[in-house]
Amino acid sequence: MPSTLVGLLVAAPFAVGLAVTPHAPHGTTALSFQDPAIVEASGLVVQDGLFLTTNDSGDAGRVFAVDRTGATVGVTHWSDDPTDVEALAPAGPGSVWVGDIGDNLTSRPDVTITRIPVGRGDRTVQPTSYRLTYPHGAADAETLIRDPVTGRLYLATKNVFGGTLYAVPRHLTATGTNRLTPVGRVQAIATDGSFFPDGRHLVVRDYFSATVYDWPSLQRVGSFDLPFQKQGEGIAVGPDDTLYLSSEGVGSRVVTTRVPAKIRQAMATPSPSGSPDTSSEQQAGDLSEPSDSASHDAWPWVVGGLFAVGAGVVLVRALRPH
Repeated sequence: MPSTLVGLLVAAPFAVGLAVTPHAPHGTTALSFQDPAIVEASGLVVQDGLFLTTNDSGDAGRVFAVDRTGATVGVTHWSDDPTDVEALAPAGPGSVWVGDIGDNLTSRPDVTITRIPVGRGDRTVQPTSYRLTYPHGAADAETLIRDPVTGRLYLATKNVFGGTLYAVPRHLTATGTNRLTPVGRVQAIATDGSFFPDGRHLVVRDYFSATVYDWPSLQRVGSFDLPFQKQGEGIAVGPDDTLYLSSEGVGSRVVTTRVPAKIRQAMATPSPSGSPDTSSEQQAGDLSEPSDSASHDAWPWVVGGLFAVGAGVVLVRALRPH
């Protein structure tokens, strides 16, 4: 294949992202990962004064604990052969939930979550994993979040036409499957998410932007651009509502940013009542088709993708021998 065409195809996703966020804000570098083993940092949790991350598919099951200098101070090995690890969520002091939930081909009959200890020092553990199943068949996901008030876990799917947030059962069984319950719609191409410390709002990101939602109504508060990263994936909210953003790549940076003032002001307004823990199915309604808001979130990706494909076709024809 001609090198020019290869370059176009490689650059297309980033061109789409730049088109979506032409004026991305500048972030402040909190740290850079020094460990050469951290090559595809996907999930991100900030707790106990540490930054916790994991590589996505292709690595053994391990979670890295990194201090504020960027040095790895502990590694927890929990599996030799996970399928596609994509997410982390807080699980209380000294532990995280690991989401082996990636499914690019939407072919997995179930996905798994595992609670593991983390912190300073290396350890190898053999924890219990819990299998989760979707009500409407397989789906791809990279987002696992935990309500800081109730402790309940939620999983957001990744789809160009809009993601769905699912509630994980409150009581998990290790001997069977745990059926997910749809709660509502969230941002398309969700790569990670996090609750704010007060539990009244959550934020979901894609590669270039993020959306804040009221909780538990899932009413959209507002969307905003994120600082540009090579392949922005992770997001965590600190105790003071600072957003920490991670990216794939060796030596990648964790950058900080804040929710824009206008959205922070809207977040100060009391959110609508209602609890997904007791009325998930009523709130969700029929989630088998994308909603209008999901389609709105997806349109830049769809248009950008069509543009890239069209440009590729034109280039191939131009390079064809006459």
